[in-house]
Amino acid sequence: MIHDHVAIVTGANHGIGAATAQALARRGCAVLCTFFRVADPDDPGTPRAYRDNRARDAATVIAGIEADGGAAAAVEADLSDPAAPALLFDTAEERFGPVDILVNNATGWLADSFAAAATDRLGRTLEPVTAASWRRQFSVDAMGAALMIGEFARRHIARQATWLGFPEEVSYGAAKAAQENYTMSAAIELAPYGITANMVHPPVTDTGWVTDAVRAHVAASRTLIHIAAPGEVAEVIAYLASDTAALITGNVINLR
Repeated sequence: MIHDHVAIVTGANHGIGAATAQALARRGCAVLCTFFRVADPDDPGTPRAYRDNRARDAATVIAGIEADGGAAAAVEADLSDPAAPALLFDTAEERFGPVDILVNNATGWLADSFAAAATDRLGRTLEPVTAASWRRQFSVDAMGAALMIGEFARRHIARQATWLGFPEEVSYGAAKAAQENYTMSAAIELAPYGITANMVHPPVTDTGWVTDAVRAHVAASRTLIHIAAPGEVAEVIAYLASDTAALITGNVINLR
């Protein structure tokens, strides 16, 4: 069945990714939800519920979308594998039709540091920056996102489509900076093909990892306004993916 709009949302088994998939589905998009189950070690600074969320599949998300009358499917894929983008786009096209919305939400997040501290300011276990920590973070957030954008652009151009489409987290922050650069480059290079590209930096968002220490940190901060729900962030992403936002591209949007 061919749908008017087809989206791929990475990291859609929980949190912002799941909420974004649901928001797009409510607007009539068919959504391929990708996920990769992560077995995080026990950590007194990270809630068990958050570790459980990262270890589960996307079955609950799919069931919720379908119960509301939407169309969705799920695929587990490791975005550090260069073959993953072609697999995901092939699957989406076979199930729903050509993809015209891509949300690079997935992360290989870990907490690493140049310092010798054992825990960060929120009580989470820190590990030193190593080649392994760098590869885990950059292979998903930087390389994975770049290859997904590249696959999206290649297919979009080939079919002549017309749809418009951190401290103590050293590697995470660096990988997101790379993803921001890729997104801004894509906004310029792919504009002639009707593709828009924007980067959304969410505020502190309770995807399950927020603890009392995090709440206290936000409350004491002059720059962190409040703790957002995943659905609040998802509404912004869904708007940017809509036809109404056709003139919005090449922006870094910092949500407060």
